[in-house]
Amino acid sequence: MSTPAETLIRQIIADSPRQWVSFAQVMELALYHPEHGYYGRSPRRIGRGGDFFTAVSVGPLYGRLLAQVAQETWETLGRPADFTLIEQGAHDGQLAADIWQGLQNHPLGAVARYAIVEPRSAYREVQQQRLRPLMGDRVEWTEDLLRPAHALLLCNELLDAFPVHRLRWDGQAWEELGVVVDAEGGLAFAPQPITGDDLAEDAGLLPTDLPTGYTTEVHPAATRWLRALAATTFKGGLLMADYGYERAEYYAPERSEGTLRRYHQHRMDGEVLSDLGLCDLTAHINFTQVIEEAGRGGFALQRFMEQGRFLTHAAKPWLASLEGKPPGAETMALLRQFQTLTHPGHMGAAFRMLLMRR
Repeated sequence: MSTPAETLIRQIIADSPRQWVSFAQVMELALYHPEHGYYGRSPRRIGRGGDFFTAVSVGPLYGRLLAQVAQETWETLGRPADFTLIEQGAHDGQLAADIWQGLQNHPLGAVARYAIVEPRSAYREVQQQRLRPLMGDRVEWTEDLLRPAHALLLCNELLDAFPVHRLRWDGQAWEELGVVVDAEGGLAFAPQPITGDDLAEDAGLLPTDLPTGYTTEVHPAATRWLRALAATTFKGGLLMADYGYERAEYYAPERSEGTLRRYHQHRMDGEVLSDLGLCDLTAHINFTQVIEEAGRGGFALQRFMEQGRFLTHAAKPWLASLEGKPPGAETMALLRQFQTLTHPGHMGAAFRMLLMRR
């Protein structure tokens, strides 16, 4: 039985001149259509009762450690009187709340403001219910990136949910795999020549010494977002946490089916044209591309490493403060969260974290 999103996609395909649409169009609709998209109506439940876990669902320690990174960024700027934490992809506001509470243990907490980039009204309402009582008039919402004088831009699992185009190497050139309606009425992938300057630019960066049929993704939407970021002028930092690889690892020959995946009820598979609108769709980030594009906007690389190592670095002041003290129940709970966030067998090796500054 078709989902409402699939029915709508079939109609869009039927109305298109080639009876073919890009996978990026399908992913955009399946995730963000205001009525039928997976993220369209309101924030999804995460954690044990949702479709996936994030670092935020582990507990408040993650936000407290990001507050430490914000404090360090502020200090490198000379502790300016104005400093804004900007978060895009804030979901239900839980990470913002955890960071804000963590900031109360730092001097930055006395001057910081918080801004959330959120164009969807249903998400704003949920975030405001959680954050207004906590932050008062020191939090604001916007539909576009702000341009304060000093800021730290936070992106926790943001770019992996940007729509991607799917490409396949035919032995001579790259072609785009779009979506058609097959003879049985189902959705299927079908190739077309690459069109459009953005897509051609990204395809031109791909390796060509690959086996015929090698399939991967490119991220023009992420490139556009990074160029919008480069056009801002704030001094401060970019802090990003996401699934991803460097370019050589991303396009390794053995990764012949790419990184595009579907998540539902804590199960992951490659059936990305099934149950559209009911499942999360995600693709890993090309962190080399992120670093290069942000670098053109004046951002310099500070740290890029697995989440476990990054958070261990951020946790040094907190861990040092525990030395010689008998841990109470709260400290033990935080230490368990720290192990989940940093151990390679849990979340420590699954995510990459990137900090850049300008």
